[in-house]
Amino acid sequence: MKDVHAMSPVNNRLRLREVGVSGVRKPINIQRPGRAETLNAEFSVRVDLPPERKGSDLSRNAELLAELVDATATRPVQGLEAACREVARELLIRHTYATEAYVEARAQYFLPRGIRPERSSFEDYILLAEARATRGPAGEEPRVVWKIGAEAVGMTACPCAMETCRALLEKEFPLLKDPSLATLPIVSHNQRNRTTLSFELAEAAEIEADRILAAIEAAQSSPTYAILKRGDEATVVLTAHRNPKFVEDVIRDVLAQVPRLFPTVPDEAMIHARTRSEESIHKYDVTASHSVSLGDLRRGASPE
Repeated sequence: MKDVHAMSPVNNRLRLREVGVSGVRKPINIQRPGRAETLNAEFSVRVDLPPERKGSDLSRNAELLAELVDATATRPVQGLEAACREVARELLIRHTYATEAYVEARAQYFLPRGIRPERSSFEDYILLAEARATRGPAGEEPRVVWKIGAEAVGMTACPCAMETCRALLEKEFPLLKDPSLATLPIVSHNQRNRTTLSFELAEAAEIEADRILAAIEAAQSSPTYAILKRGDEATVVLTAHRNPKFVEDVIRDVLAQVPRLFPTVPDEAMIHARTRSEESIHKYDVTASHSVSLGDLRRGASPE
């Protein structure tokens, strides 16, 4: 049978950076500290294509993912990022013509959370992982750069609108000017906030996803919860209004926690943070992002 993929292109001979499959959903078993979990993960798997080949052998990608998932039934991987690294290396073995392999994965992740113990339930988060393997000289292992991150949804309260409302209310209710009421929470508009924190490395390191999520939630005005009674709702609203934040505040605050929460991660690790506040009174969203090395964070370098 003629292998059309291995034939030369008829007209344009151009190296393509990435060709592959995306949206491949698989259950994958991972080993968390003290517990095993099954993640519902979605993968994107790609390799580069040299100019002398018409097409990439896409079925090899699907086969590899199926084999990996089957293997985790008896041999759980240490994390989603570990699975991505394993797949990226194996892609270069199966695609002998490729020099680069790229894997992305995202998965639903659940942790028991609640505004109080009796309200605890499983809240959903997103885990994110990537790996890029680059073929080295003959006989050498490929170089693998990988990322692990997570996304959490919380809320923010706008500090600018809060102060504007305070000034207007002081005119209407002069008693609010009393110094004893200076810390009284004042009305403001709120946002649903989505923040992602991720680590990029080229060497082995232990990075616990639960700590990533803890850093994110501590940087938002308040976490949000699936189960809230009326009194609980008031607690969440007051917590957020006592802790109003711009997206800029969220980015700075989440980055400030990284050196303390991840003391064993090497200085060379790149830290990526991004946040989006879905505005309630505007027809647009507000975003912020920053990337910085962990070494710079530890030295107290200001984000540039």
